[in-house]
Amino acid sequence: MYRIRHYIRPEQIREFSLIFIIMLAVLFFGTQIDGYYSARTFNRIAASVAIITVLAAGQTLVILTRNIDLSIGSIVGFASYFAGQQLSANQDMHPLIAVGIAIGFGALLGSVNGLLVVYGRVPSIIVTLGTLAIYRGVLVDYAQAKTITTDMMPTWLVDLPRVNLFTVGEIEIRVMVGVAVLVVIAFQLCLTYLLLGRRLYAIGSNPDAARVAGLPARRIVLLAYILCGALAGLGGFMFLVRFGTITVSAGVGLELSAVAAAVVGGVNIFGGAGTMFGALFGAVVIGTLEQSLLRMPNVSEFVRDALLGLFILLAVASDAVILQQLRSLWARWAREARETPAAHSEKESGHAS
Repeated sequence: MYRIRHYIRPEQIREFSLIFIIMLAVLFFGTQIDGYYSARTFNRIAASVAIITVLAAGQTLVILTRNIDLSIGSIVGFASYFAGQQLSANQDMHPLIAVGIAIGFGALLGSVNGLLVVYGRVPSIIVTLGTLAIYRGVLVDYAQAKTITTDMMPTWLVDLPRVNLFTVGEIEIRVMVGVAVLVVIAFQLCLTYLLLGRRLYAIGSNPDAARVAGLPARRIVLLAYILCGALAGLGGFMFLVRFGTITVSAGVGLELSAVAAAVVGGVNIFGGAGTMFGALFGAVVIGTLEQSLLRMPNVSEFVRDALLGLFILLAVASDAVILQQLRSLWARWAREARETPAAHSEKESGHAS
């Protein structure tokens, strides 16, 4: 038992269970959809998962602080449209500048959310629900009913979705997947080894204690929102790369997918617990579910949204019940491990006397 407690945390059990769920989902959809086990299906799911993963990573940073960002779907849409417009007007723009524009624009919108939450002291769910509608409304007015189309984009952007990092048999691992994995690894290292990560967990675990301890809670929460907005901007650029054609409805509903991915991946909606790898596995579950249901006959968009909502409810319930029981079990094992040496030492001292 000691080895289990030493090497495996309760949160990791959730991550292991997600791998099992992914395998079951793939097996189920493989029996329902013709040609499901193909490279084309993998690439379609992987492209969707890559975007959701980047958004879920940003959402994780905010949720760890006991907050939430419901505006990221609108940020994705606005950033993708704005970046696409700049590229259409400047065909010779360097790719990194285009990515930087999307990320910077997303960070700007994220900072507005953070300032309202931190210094306006308005609950995050109210702020971001409002900015969800405000950003979308401003985008509609800004776009003037104009659509960004693929033929307006430079050649490198049109070709980018098909650029491979490497292949495994018939399966192609493309650039967008590599970007998503890089984001997860970078921010997981940040959460594990940097002071910022420890402060995010501390603030989410007990905000009052964090303030008493002198942690700059306001600045940390503001930074979390800025990073979330920046990652939503990156997601917006990836959205532009994937679809090419961008309308004012771009990114609608992605906030639900991002929240679902984070929460299903084991990020505690009440803050203070969760990992980027869990968010990645949650994104794989949500992306696989969404893209597979799209190919199933007689499954409407309403059913897909209902299933996402069900996943969120089940994830929150399991956090409240199952993971709490596991944490109690781990704590009991820890107490027993501490008490056992003490009992042995008392026994030995009794024999000596």
